[in-house]
Amino acid sequence: MIVEFQQISEDLSRLISAWEAKLAALPEGTITNRKNSQNRSIRQIVGHMVDSATNNTHRLVHMHYQKSPVNYPDYANLGNNDRWIAIQNFQEEDWGELVRLWAAVNRHMVHLIRHVDESRLNQQWISALKERVTLREMIADYPRHFKLHLNEISALINQLTIEHD
Repeated sequence: MIVEFQQISEDLSRLISAWEAKLAALPEGTITNRKNSQNRSIRQIVGHMVDSATNNTHRLVHMHYQKSPVNYPDYANLGNNDRWIAIQNFQEEDWGELVRLWAAVNRHMVHLIRHVDESRLNQQWISALKERVTLREMIADYPRHFKLHLNEISALINQLTIEHD
């Protein structure tokens, strides 16, 4: 394993293990009714995290064999991530299944990070905003995004509810 990614994979693994049971135990009202600043419920945030893991997995794989810079669709910019959330209707997804999916796709992302080809780290992907992002940068940024959403969920869990959940 590439040394710089060892800590990333260990941190992500710990977070996935700690949060899987915590998420699964949340009451229906909390996961459905409490909303973040983007008007997303915890269900929708977790669904977005699934989308992030699966899209990043595909990007990382494509960056291993396609000519750089890679033109792989950018689901997160230009409002597409909200479309993905709506189309998949995470608000109605079975919560237990969604949590298991979240854990599985993120564990697979950790597996991929642990097995990335060091010779491909400078491969670039071009975002919808025309930004060039290397494979190394993409991997290094994944935990920031992951933790951002876990912090949002934590804030929603701890939020004093005005309405009854």
